[in-house]
Order: sequence, then structure tokens, then C-alpha cells
Amino acid sequence: MSNDAGGYGPPPGYGTPAYGAPPAYGPPGYGPPPGYYGPPPGYAPPPPGYPGYPPPGYPPQPGFGGFTPPPLKPGIIPLRPLTLSDVFNGAFAYVRANPKATLGLTAIVVVVAQLISLLLQVGPIATVSSVDYAEQSTDMDIATVLGLALSTTLGALTTVLSAIVLSGLLTVVIGRAVFGADISIADAWRRVRGRLLALFGIVGIEVLGAALIIGLVIGIIAMVAYIIGGVAAVILGIPLGLAAIAALFYLGTILLFAPTLAVLERLPVMASIRRSIALVKKDFWRVLGIWLLGQLVAAIIAGAVSIPFSLGGQLFLGTDPSASGTVLALVLLSIGSAIGQIVTAPFTAGVVVLLYTDRRIRAEAFDLVLQTGVGIPPYAPSDSTDHLWLTSQTPQR
Repeated sequence: MSNDAGGYGPPPGYGTPAYGAPPAYGPPGYGPPPGYYGPPPGYAPPPPGYPGYPPPGYPPQPGFGGFTPPPLKPGIIPLRPLTLSDVFNGAFAYVRANPKATLGLTAIVVVVAQLISLLLQVGPIATVSSVDYAEQSTDMDIATVLGLALSTTLGALTTVLSAIVLSGLLTVVIGRAVFGADISIADAWRRVRGRLLALFGIVGIEVLGAALIIGLVIGIIAMVAYIIGGVAAVILGIPLGLAAIAALFYLGTILLFAPTLAVLERLPVMASIRRSIALVKKDFWRVLGIWLLGQLVAAIIAGAVSIPFSLGGQLFLGTDPSASGTVLALVLLSIGSAIGQIVTAPFTAGVVVLLYTDRRIRAEAFDLVLQTGVGIPPYAPSDSTDHLWLTSQTPQR
């Protein structure tokens, strides 16, 4: 740049700037209002109980800003101690999540068992040509009566064995459903077939214990009736009968988790029984109450769906005493029983397995173990979480 003198240099008046405080911007008085960087004059905190403020002594809440994150729920239950609604909702939820492996599997097992039981009962009845109730006579001979008794016993045994197998299969399905994983019927059978002997052994011990309790009470009452008399037997029999009922409920409750332990933790018979007792004894009344409530709900549902078939069967038995009428009545009763079991068996199995899960969470902090299964990648094999059920910690509370 040239100046007026014809040379180069700074323009006239240009000088070294004086550095100092910058000029004030904005009109006079411009700036933050008084109290901008703190409470305004005369400010006082709100009184206790003011809406939106916690009361005095309120403990700080975990999480950022007092926010508590919801529990992890990868499958049918939240991974925390379960409430009654959690148990019942989970027992229905796993059926909706995997109907093929629950209702489909239950239908296959129940229908096969009912068909076998029905055929065993129809065989002896078919040999009877007629029944004359007016003359109180019958063509049935002693062999036919024995055949009916044997067929009824075998039918009941078939029903019990099918129920044991079904409970084991559904236990595997529920164990996967806790993590939101599906399982096929073939895979469920593959995992259960090696545990069937343990399941039969556990149920055999339960039946033997119940038979000993009932037999002891009957023996005492019979002895009192023989030695003292019938009146004394009745007086003694009432409290003994109530005590026997209480003992049966106690036995069924403390051994409630033994089949589940044999399947999920893959324990032998006696180890499953000991561990079931250890899990139940610290929370006996809660386990008994939820279990009985689940059985009551299942009984109401089964009775409601089987009422038409039961009424039809009773009607045929009352109006057509012939062998064909009896067979038709048995068919209707079997259909009603099968429908009731198909609807309720998954629910009752779900209640037991989720009760077992809740007891492990409360007694062993098992929810922390289950939460490790949430981090397994979604493309991992479906059996990637099965080993978590094998974890058993010794502390009990």
C-alpha cells in the first residue's frame, strides 16, 4: 500500500494498538440478572412433602439420576425374584411362545396314553353281551371282573407314566423359554430320554412314601377297631386321617422340585431329593401356597372344558347299560380327560419349574448366573444356555 508521500508504509494515524480491557458490548446495564449464578435473593428450599421432592431421609436411588433400569427379561420371566403374577404369567407365556413344543407335544403324549388306556378298558367290556340291571344279573364272570380290574390298573399306570414323561419334556421346553429360545420336539426328547430312569425312580419313591403313610394309618385304625371297637377306631381315625393328609402334602411339597432337578441339573435320584428338600425347606409355605393355587386353577380349567363330555358319558351310562353304551361313555370320558390334560398340563409344569427357578434366585442369587446367558450372541446354538442350569451354589438362605 502506498501513502500520499509516494512511499510504502502504514497509513496516516496508524500506530501500535493499545491492548487492554475490551470495550463493553451492548447497552449500559446489559448482562446476566442478579442471582443468575445462584439462587435469587430470598430463596428458600421447598417444605418437606412438596410435590416432586422426596421426603426427608429419602435414600438415593440406584442408577443415573435416580432411575432404576428394569430387570432383564430375555424370555418368559424377568431375571429377578419372581412374584405370583410372574410365575403364572410365565407359565402361560411359554405356551404362547412355542405352541408346537408345548400344546403339540402334550397332545401327542396325552392322546397316545388315553388311546392305550381306552383300549385296555374296552377289551374286557366288549366281551360282555348285556347287563340286566332290573334283575341285578350280569353275564360277566370272575375272569371278566379280573380282566376289568387289571385293565383299569394298567390304564392308570399308563396315564402315570405318560405324565412323568410329559413333565420331563415340558421342563426342558421351559428351561429354554427362560432365555427366549425355542426347542423342537425331537430335541426335547433327546435331552430327556437319558433322564427317564431318574424320573421314574423319583416318582416311585414318592409313591412308596405315600403308600407307607396311608398303610400305617389304616393299620393303626384296623388294630384299634379289632382290639377296642369301632367307636374308638372312628374317634382315633379322624385325627389320624387329617395327620395323614398333612403328611402327604408335606411329602409332595418337599419333593416337588426333584423331577425338575433330575432334568435341568441332571442329578441322580437321591441327590435330586436332597437338593429339593434343601431348596423348599427355607420357604415351605410360599412354595406350598403357590403350588396349591396353581393346581386349583388347573382343576377349574380342566373341569370347565371337560364338562360336556363328562355329562355325555354319564348320560350314556344311565340310559344305555349295554356294552356298546358303556364303551361309548368311556370314549366320551376319555376325550374330555384328554382335552383337560392338554390344556392344563403345560400350565402346571410351568408353575413348578418357575417356582424352582424362583427358589434358586432367592437362595443362591441364581439370577446373576442366568444373566450371563443374555450375553450369548443370538446366532449361537439354541442349547448354549443349557449348561447354566447345572450351576449349583452351596450357600442357602
